Amino acid sequence: MFSSERLKGIDVFVCVAQAGSFAAAAEKLHLTGSAVSKSIARLESRLDTRLLHRTTRRVALTDAGLSFYRACTGVLADLEDAELSLKAEASEVRGSVRIDLPGAFGRAQVLPVLLRLAQDHPALVPHVSFSDGFIDPFNEGVDVVVRIGGPEAWPDTLGQRCLARERHVFCASPAYLARQGMPQTEHDLQHHQCIAYGWVDGRINPWNFADDQGTTTRRQVAAQLVVGNGEGIVMAALAGCGIAQLPSWLIQQQLDDGTLVEVLAHRASEGMPIHLAWVKSREALPKVRVLLEALATGLTPLADGGR
Repeated sequence: MFSSERLKGIDVFVCVAQAGSFAAAAEKLHLTGSAVSKSIARLESRLDTRLLHRTTRRVALTDAGLSFYRACTGVLADLEDAELSLKAEASEVRGSVRIDLPGAFGRAQVLPVLLRLAQDHPALVPHVSFSDGFIDPFNEGVDVVVRIGGPEAWPDTLGQRCLARERHVFCASPAYLARQGMPQTEHDLQHHQCIAYGWVDGRINPWNFADDQGTTTRRQVAAQLVVGNGEGIVMAALAGCGIAQLPSWLIQQQLDDGTLVEVLAHRASEGMPIHLAWVKSREALPKVRVLLEALATGLTPLADGGR
């Protein structure tokens, strides 16, 4: 049988984990620091598990604390939704909604959509995080994720939709092309400076080339500069350091304003799919439904390469 004792201290624990200190949590909850400390101690005693590492200035979650925090935020979110559903009409969009985005793509393409959505729905509180690895939103307490690529098989707890595919283009600055000339074929690249993406372990990403039939092949190029960040590669290309291959969504503004020029357009290739995924059990909530609709509408035009 469920006991109300299990809920005691959860709100205080979540607030401490989010605030990073007992003092900050106490101020937010309008409690004394002693009351917060005692609440956490009682919770840890009841669970017989240490949830927090304590220092004089900060607290940090233990591994067990992180797992419990994720479960607690999910419970509190469900309670919030239940309360809102009693107070609001089914069509009212309000409350906190969590979205996790890939770093560069999220900042360049998704965040503008979310900012417009927040302006249109003042009672909606988007909680936006950024991470590049795959996460299971059901287990992480996230409502919606956007990912470039994704697992071969999505978990049954998730709904998912492919919105578009990347388009990989070759580009360089006008100053570089004026100095080195415009390549006409991929074989001309051996006479050019190439800017490649590199990993921390020393691996260098090959480039993708589409043939006349649209089939993509991957080939290694001799790189004069290796950068382990897409936005860093854009900066290097703008500085005239050479030719780069980048997703069109990352450099569309530069292509439009002429600070970068597409080269070898006939060898541009299709990239990875852009996926939208969400927790099925929450998709009927107005706040989640309107978020999914906004992302689908705002991101699907990328299917033409962002042009």
